[in-house]
Amino acid sequence: MKLVIDIGNTRTKLAVFSKEEITEVFVTENISVSGLTKIMNKYPVVSAAILSAVKDYPPEVDIFLRNKLFFLKLDSQTPLPVKIDYKNPETLGKDRMAIAAASCTLFPRENVLAIDAGTTITYDFVNKKGEFKGGSISPGIRMRLKALHAYTGKLPLIDALVSHPGLIGNDTQRAILSGVLNGVVAEVDGIISAYRKDHSQLKVVLSGGDEKYFDKRLKNNIFALPNFVLTGLKNILDFNEQKKKE
Repeated sequence: MKLVIDIGNTRTKLAVFSKEEITEVFVTENISVSGLTKIMNKYPVVSAAILSAVKDYPPEVDIFLRNKLFFLKLDSQTPLPVKIDYKNPETLGKDRMAIAAASCTLFPRENVLAIDAGTTITYDFVNKKGEFKGGSISPGIRMRLKALHAYTGKLPLIDALVSHPGLIGNDTQRAILSGVLNGVVAEVDGIISAYRKDHSQLKVVLSGGDEKYFDKRLKNNIFALPNFVLTGLKNILDFNEQKKKE
């Protein structure tokens, strides 16, 4: 079994994998040695771990993992199972590295557009040669809602989201939800269609915490894989374990 740790801006996700399947996912605000110890006691056969972090965390976490397991800490120098054809690879976000790895590993010899809907919405393209070519980044749903509140004098901050807002909002809150959520759907559909004009054979994957708000409303056919980043991190761990054996 293997442990995947994804430390994001607002929360940390830890996933225990048995072969290719996720056995359990843990979500916490802050990672700690005590929390890891509980997971290791529950799953004592975990033999390897990978950690990806976008913010600081207690240094004793690394020490604990290195002493217990084959441990890989993801950075710009980590070998990947995908060729990164990016102008400045060192500026590439770790989540996008994981998405590229998952795209290449799960869909070999296919053109893949992976869309991750979270704090931001990222669009990442891996071609059928296994090359990550780049993509685009736009504001996520909550970022758009916060911007409308922050940069206007009277628009309220909307916290409660709905999956199917009406097209015509008959009050300010519904008008904001209509604009943001319908706008996101139109954006995603438009970008998928633009990619499909250049790549007729295109696999589209949608993941991230906010994918549930619009995945079933898209006109284009997609694969909804909510744990795509975790899967990609596990693919990177597998790749590096294999390299160590060679």
